[in-house]
Amino acid sequence: MTDYFFEIALSKLSSVGPVTTRLLVSYCGSAEGVFKEKRTRLEKIPGIGQYTLSQISLEAVTEETEKELAFIHANDISILYYLENQYPSRLKNFQDSPCILYYKGNADLNHPRIVAVVGTRNITDYGRAVTERFIEGIREADILVVSGLAYGVDTLAHRKSIECQIQTVGVLGHGLDNIYPQQNRKLADQMTEHGGLLTQFGINTRPDKENFPLRNKVVACMADAIVVIESKLQGGSIITAEYGNQYHKDVFAYPGRIIDDHSAGCNELIRTNKASLLNGPDDFLQNMQWISDKRELKKNFVKELVFDLSPEESSIVSVLDKETKIHIDQIHYKVNLTPGVLAGLLLTLEFRGVIRELPGKHYVLNNLV
Repeated sequence: MTDYFFEIALSKLSSVGPVTTRLLVSYCGSAEGVFKEKRTRLEKIPGIGQYTLSQISLEAVTEETEKELAFIHANDISILYYLENQYPSRLKNFQDSPCILYYKGNADLNHPRIVAVVGTRNITDYGRAVTERFIEGIREADILVVSGLAYGVDTLAHRKSIECQIQTVGVLGHGLDNIYPQQNRKLADQMTEHGGLLTQFGINTRPDKENFPLRNKVVACMADAIVVIESKLQGGSIITAEYGNQYHKDVFAYPGRIIDDHSAGCNELIRTNKASLLNGPDDFLQNMQWISDKRELKKNFVKELVFDLSPEESSIVSVLDKETKIHIDQIHYKVNLTPGVLAGLLLTLEFRGVIRELPGKHYVLNNLV
């Protein structure tokens, strides 16, 4: 039959999960062997119960498998099987990783540096600023960014990665025949050109809530490090962080105000030593020892540029250094310069690459300062 027919068929059996699949294949030699082995031989495999045996039926999943293969061939989708080299090497370390994955994209899933950037769906202005600054700050370090294509932090991490020409992969909680949320369809199309989409779920799988913890596990297993931007005490990003700890990944979290519910999960991860406190992208890169020579040269260049500032320019930089972002009116209040002089200095600093203007007349320091 068609390539991967038996591997996909085995994944369609509802009572056979990744651990059981590995056990069956190890005894039978292949996925095809599982379906062709005699019942009396299967009964002798330790840990395989009568109910599981009663569910191993090729006929029951043939139609579903053929539809899956037809969709795969029509949409340029790659099949990643756990016994083959194309399968993400980091996932091979865990017996409960999916045995088969569906992938559409061009990113190397065995990239030497992978970071998962996750957080709340209800992102705040603080979360937006932190996410953007983090992604911008790692652009020179040759890192693959992984997230879950959900609303909020995930979406922004993917979008900002594309903007910064960083490859990014979205791990889905449903099949590749669907994009959830629908508003991210255009973004998902862009990601297949600048990264990819990955899922353990076949077509016609709805984005049901029980699928997302499984998705979060794959996100955690694929990454070398997990960065939680913003999160309440409960949520998908906390689940991803918990998996990260379980699988001995480096977990980081940005702190927030103690009265802010959106940062309560991050603060709790830090308080309970389940995540290292993260101050910014440089802090992250230093912890991971991922700082490249190219980045060091650029960083030193910008620092040298700052040393050449006039007293008035230095006072502006000093104000911005204490804030995530700040409105021009607040800068005017703090530095006590006339509006005309301040506007001219801000424009000069922006041209020199020291600061950036955001929508609404807000300003931030460039992340390398």
